[in-house]
Amino acid sequence: MSKALVIVESPAKAKTIEKFLGKNYTVKASMGHLRDLPKSQFGVDVENNFTPKYINIRGKGDLIKSLKNAAKAADTVYLASDPDREGEAIAWHLSHILNIPQDKACRIEFNEITKTTIQNAVKKPRPINMERVDAQQARRLLDRIVGYQLSPLLWRKVRKGLSAGRVQSAAVGIICDREKEIQAFVSEEYWTVVAKLRGKPKTALFDAQLILIEDHKAKIDNEEQAQSIQEELEKAEFTVTDVKRRERRRNPAAPFITSSLQQEASRKLGFTSRKTMMVAQQLYEGLDLGSSGPVGLITYMRTDSVRLAESAQQEAIKYIVATYGENYLPEKIPVYSSKKSQDAHEAIRPTSLEFPPEKLIKYLSRDQLRLYTLIWERFIASQMAPAIYDTLTVDIAASRFSLRATGSTVKFPGFMAVYTESKDGEEKEKDITLPNLTIGEKLKVNKIIPKQHFTEPPPRYTDSSLIKVLEEKGIGRPSTYSPIVETILARGYVIKVEKKFQPTELGFVVLDLLKQYFKAIVDVEFTAKMENSLDEIADGKGSRIDLLREFYAWFAVDLEQAEKEIGHVELPVEVSDVPCENCGRFMVVKHGRYGDFLACPGFPECRNTKPILKETGVQCPKCAGSIVERRTKRSKIFYGCKNYPTCDFMTWDIPLKENCQACGAFMLRHNLKNGKFNIMCSNESCETRQKDEKKVTNSTKKSKIISRKLKGTTLTKKN
Repeated sequence: MSKALVIVESPAKAKTIEKFLGKNYTVKASMGHLRDLPKSQFGVDVENNFTPKYINIRGKGDLIKSLKNAAKAADTVYLASDPDREGEAIAWHLSHILNIPQDKACRIEFNEITKTTIQNAVKKPRPINMERVDAQQARRLLDRIVGYQLSPLLWRKVRKGLSAGRVQSAAVGIICDREKEIQAFVSEEYWTVVAKLRGKPKTALFDAQLILIEDHKAKIDNEEQAQSIQEELEKAEFTVTDVKRRERRRNPAAPFITSSLQQEASRKLGFTSRKTMMVAQQLYEGLDLGSSGPVGLITYMRTDSVRLAESAQQEAIKYIVATYGENYLPEKIPVYSSKKSQDAHEAIRPTSLEFPPEKLIKYLSRDQLRLYTLIWERFIASQMAPAIYDTLTVDIAASRFSLRATGSTVKFPGFMAVYTESKDGEEKEKDITLPNLTIGEKLKVNKIIPKQHFTEPPPRYTDSSLIKVLEEKGIGRPSTYSPIVETILARGYVIKVEKKFQPTELGFVVLDLLKQYFKAIVDVEFTAKMENSLDEIADGKGSRIDLLREFYAWFAVDLEQAEKEIGHVELPVEVSDVPCENCGRFMVVKHGRYGDFLACPGFPECRNTKPILKETGVQCPKCAGSIVERRTKRSKIFYGCKNYPTCDFMTWDIPLKENCQACGAFMLRHNLKNGKFNIMCSNESCETRQKDEKKVTNSTKKSKIISRKLKGTTLTKKN
């Protein structure tokens, strides 16, 4: 029989696929790209239709030789790189290296690594799609032009090591614009008033909020107004004026696409976008499941489509009926759509429901199991019936005031028996039960509670919210969200403070420079338009050369003008009051990848550096020194003694100046999810500590979430 060679990108994928194809197939890995533009030179012939100069990547000579020998020994060669534009480009480069004719049917692709899918794929090879290759080349050449012509300008004018990417600059602009909003924000005081009321005797108290004052929306600006309203309400008679009961449906979220997976993994699991994609890649390529061998557990993870295969939906129907009952099925099979989707792939889902998370505990790492469980639950929930709430709205009159009480209870959990989607800054919806009330019923006042508030600035972006806004504005594509985030962090344009992106002084300086001389590079609309142009090339509706010509026509002019007009840009220097121990100069604040630090201005003669220690005002319990804020190498904040390493005291919790009433030790603030926290004594032997630790333990079972879910405390199963 004839021998066939299948070339994939990674060894893990090769191992999984080889199991499905049998002895007449050899599967080898290319380890990603084998050809690329040279690092040491520009590599683009602008005068000759932007012809790229590709070379074999240094260090891959032996691998290339091995693949060539394997191709010569095979009767047929199949190129099975990932099913996206970059994968198509890898296949094209492989065909050049292996001398495979461009029109030969050698390209196979698959959305999942399962036996049926792989065996069907090798039966349907096709020629390499040059339109997809052209789109990927256009992206690569655009990024090379900007990176290799604009970045050296920043080196000469600002600082060595900087870069200005076509897409990353727009992302930095979004973060900087949000920071300016925060800096310009002026907080305003406002008050709310809540009445604690009771209907019939011995019924439960419920809350009603003031909404109208003499038919106008309640607006309370200060304490004096709030107290005046409180006094009036305490004397008023409360009467129910309207009772509305209705049924509300809550639909499940669509199955994951790349961006929503990164967002939800950030919110629920605390994963960065990079970690999410790394773990998802492992699940896609295949993991060893004991006697089952290597199995690809999820479909391809770089996708913007919410479409599902009919076979997957039918499998979900059987699982839902068997596990939860027929009443958990929707009236008709759900169909989801995405406005911006290229619909090239399916949504991210489990490849087979034969592998529920509880069966994989001993085979998967903790992170793999957590992410797989998230994908599993989201997929199952997306195919289930809506949740149904009974809602009750009660309007109440009191003198010239109108108040409203609202309540809702889950009538039927539907998909919520499995999973509910998180939202940034949103608390989990809770059941609020109101007593049975009737129109005209008189209510008794238990208490009137005025409460002071202050308006808050828009929040800084987190991993999840930044990816969401990049997707909404059309910046980047599924395969680029994670690299965008990683690059702007690596270049020092932004840092992460408490998991939120904050621009550095360097980020502001470079952005202002780009806005002045290269406005389009940081313009969100231009960046989104460029992404659409790349999509058109991939669809055969645009030309790579025309796009590059149009871009370079104005870019070259702007580059020349900037070179002439920009002088050397001095970054602002913040001088501290800390003298250098080596030379006596006052140290200056520098901005690094892991945050701010102190450095001697006498560099390079003096290379002394030290961390910036933020005092907490709390005394160390071990040596009576000061407790200061410190950071790990991964920029995670902890608190330790200033006398380290002589004193080794440390804590992850925030030390507070308040003292414990029981033992006198300082208190700690233990942060929980959604902005909540617990306050507890720092003295582990204090009588209050055991009680507080029980609260903390009950509130922070994050590390045990998988085992808890898999034991059925989250999943409601049919009896």
